[in-house]
Amino acid sequence: MTIKEIQEEIIDEFSMFEDWMERYEYIIELGKSLPIIAETYKKDENLIVGCQSKVWLHSEIDEQIINFTADSDAILTKGIVALLLRVFNNQTPADILEADLFFIDEIGLKEHLSPNRANGLVSMIKQIKLYALAFQSKLS
Repeated sequence: MTIKEIQEEIIDEFSMFEDWMERYEYIIELGKSLPIIAETYKKDENLIVGCQSKVWLHSEIDEQIINFTADSDAILTKGIVALLLRVFNNQTPADILEADLFFIDEIGLKEHLSPNRANGLVSMIKQIKLYALAFQSKLS
């Protein structure tokens, strides 16, 4: 699936919920389904700067496709990471760099987060794009 298609799927899923308490519960459930990151990747250089809670993000590229693994010590943040990885995992660096992340505004995620969590969301996206940029430059 393309990044755009995945985002549209997420928007459809979130439209089924009546209120934000249900959406928070769904995000937390998504976090619980996040594949476990290897303990070897839970190191300082994989921590995302700018997040209120600890978020580790690791990336690898295989045949021009980036695979991300991540974890967080906060359950809501872990769910947010799971949403982002769902959008960006198994995509090319170019597609990640060109992606317009419209689903965040469409589902109202940023406006329903505390300022610190919203800043963390921006930091997570920035780090994902930095990984994509690094891989793109290696491929060129």
